Amino acid sequence: MSNAIPHLVPIHVDPADIDFMGHVNNASYLKWVQDAVIDHWRALAPADAVAAHLWVALKHEITYRRPTFLDDTVIAHVVLEKVQGARAFYETLIKRGEEVLAEVKSSWCCLDAETLRPARLARELVDRFLPSGK
Repeated sequence: MSNAIPHLVPIHVDPADIDFMGHVNNASYLKWVQDAVIDHWRALAPADAVAAHLWVALKHEITYRRPTFLDDTVIAHVVLEKVQGARAFYETLIKRGEEVLAEVKSSWCCLDAETLRPARLARELVDRFLPSGK
């Protein structure tokens, strides 16, 4: 894991997230992770970089630990582990207090917003997210 500081994103559990078994449906976790990672990017990147780059998910690997329910207070803990070329690798923990509900490893591709082609991020921009220069 990197030395990056976790980016915390509160998650609202909506009634539409609840499935026939009375807990959050698996698909909702994917939406939460996607929203949390994009929130991380928008919170740390300068406005011109946000306008010039888009992110698309390449892969999500989710390990479900505990069910999540409608009235739960849930927070996504997003950590950028590394950037390699145009790809970024994240770990996101979905937590209720100190209890881990789900662990998600995901990889993302940075795209140039105009050409929609993969784009490397400038080192100075990566350093905003990974101060150790990983």
